[in-house]
Amino acid sequence: MKKRGILNASLSEGIARLGHGDLVVVADCGLPLPLDARVIDLAVVAGVPAFQQVLDAMLDEIVVEGALAAEESRTTAAGPWIASRIEHVQYILHEEFKKLTATAKLIVRTGEATPYANVALRSGVPF
Repeated sequence: MKKRGILNASLSEGIARLGHGDLVVVADCGLPLPLDARVIDLAVVAGVPAFQQVLDAMLDEIVVEGALAAEESRTTAAGPWIASRIEHVQYILHEEFKKLTATAKLIVRTGEATPYANVALRSGVPF
């Protein structure tokens, strides 16, 4: 058994497959998902697991060179959650964010029920 880090086998494997520049989306339970996207659905019930918990676990595992979030998130509880964890976030309209999800290599669906609790992380390299 793994000693630390993400224990969910599908999520751990998905993270291991990320390369430089790949997008991984951490999403609330309401974000429309592209038909052909690779989705790791962690949602159990509304609020479980929380967006912040999953984002923190992801940030502990991957190198992030950039992030995108919906401009609309700034007016919800999700805005401070994202801004407090990621230094440089680019904000785009939510409609653009939804289109962007089609290019994500991995989407991680949480149980979060807070509007606009979504962020796209651009994978970096540790060197």
